[in-house]
Amino acid sequence: MKKAFWQLHIAVFLAGFTAILGKLIRLNEGMLVWWRILLTIMVLAGWLYFTSQMEKISVRSFIKIASVGFIIALHWILFYGSIKYSTISVALVCFSATGFFTAVLEPIILRKRVAWIELLLGLLSIAGLYIIFDFHPQYKTGIIFGLLSAVGSALFPIFNKQLLVDFKPTTLTLYELSGGLLLLTLILPLYHQFFPAAYYLPTPEDWIWLLILAVFCTVLLFLLQLNALKKISAFTSNLTFNLEPVYGILMAFLFFNESKMLHKEFFFGLALIVLAVVLQMFIVYNQAKKKKPMVIT
Repeated sequence: MKKAFWQLHIAVFLAGFTAILGKLIRLNEGMLVWWRILLTIMVLAGWLYFTSQMEKISVRSFIKIASVGFIIALHWILFYGSIKYSTISVALVCFSATGFFTAVLEPIILRKRVAWIELLLGLLSIAGLYIIFDFHPQYKTGIIFGLLSAVGSALFPIFNKQLLVDFKPTTLTLYELSGGLLLLTLILPLYHQFFPAAYYLPTPEDWIWLLILAVFCTVLLFLLQLNALKKISAFTSNLTFNLEPVYGILMAFLFFNESKMLHKEFFFGLALIVLAVVLQMFIVYNQAKKKKPMVIT
C-alpha cells in the first residue's frame, strides 16, 4: 500500500508538470495531443520490443481497449485547450472536479452503492471550483474545457481498473494510446473546423518539450498510475490527482508569474480543494493502519 501511494504521488507530480509543457509547446491543443501520443507509442513500443515484453491481443480486446484510449485523447485535448483558453492555474483547478465526477459516475458504471463520504469530499472540491469560477468569468471557454476534461479524467481509471484484471499495465498503455491515436486522427479534421491550428509540424523547440512530455510525463506517468491502481481505488486515485493543481500552480507561479493574474478568492477555492484531498488521504491511511479492508469504490 505504501509503495502504491509513492507511485501515485510521483505520477501526480509529473502530471502537474504536463501543464507547464502544454504552455511551452506552441502547437494547437489538437496537434499537441496527436504528436504527444505518436511519440509516446514509438518510445513505449520500442522499449517493449527490445525487452521482449511486446504482447499480442485479439481484435475484440483491442476495440475494447481503444475506446478507453479515445477517452484519454479527448481528455488531453480538452485539458490543453483549457490551458490555452484560460491559464495554467485555472485549467488545473478545473481538473479537481474529477473527484466529484468519479463519486457520481463510478457507482453508476460499476453498479455499486454510492459512497456518501466520497460524494461529500467531491462536493467540497466543487465548492472550491465554484468560488474560482465566480470570480474569473473571463475564462469561461477555458473553464468549460477544463470541466469536460475532468469528466474524461474520471472515466479513465474507472474503466482501466477493470481492464487491469486481464492486461499488464505496459500492454494496456500501448494499445490504449494506439487506439486513441487512430480515433483522434479521424476526428481532428472536424475539430480543426471549430478550433483551427496555426501550424501542424512541431518547431525545433516544440520537439524538445514533446519528447519530455512523451517519455517522462506520459510513459512513466501512466505506468506509475496503473501500478498504483492495483492497490488503490479509482476514487482515491482521482482525488489524489487533485494535488496536480497544487504542483502545477506552484510551477506556473514560478515559471510564468501567474500569481499576479489571480485574486484572493482563487486561493480560498484552492484551499477547499486541498482540504478535500487531505481528508481523503487521512481516511484511507486510518483504514490501512487499523488493518481494515479498504473499501474499493
